[in-house]
Amino acid sequence: MTDYFEVDRLVEDLAKIYASQLAVSLYKVNNNKRPTKDEFRNTVIDFMSQLEYSLGKFPDTEEGTKFKQHCKGLLSREIEIVRQGKNKEVEKRYKYYAEYN
Repeated sequence: MTDYFEVDRLVEDLAKIYASQLAVSLYKVNNNKRPTKDEFRNTVIDFMSQLEYSLGKFPDTEEGTKFKQHCKGLLSREIEIVRQGKNKEVEKRYKYYAEYN
């Protein structure tokens, strides 16, 4: 199997360094100081899901297809972790925003 170390790290940290930060920014812009945990998680998931657009840029060759399938599998796993409230960084970001905003 080809080593996709770079994208593995990217997907693992996607919620922490990208999606949760955008979710907080969206709530600030919309002046929503108290989203529910589920609302927050779903917004994070919406931003995470945008990675699929970028994956569409990869070719539909054998290697490109393997790469996209690999990434989509990782993304699905990470999204489920967020959905279940098991991503500590997303939960911490929610608590900080909702309680100290």
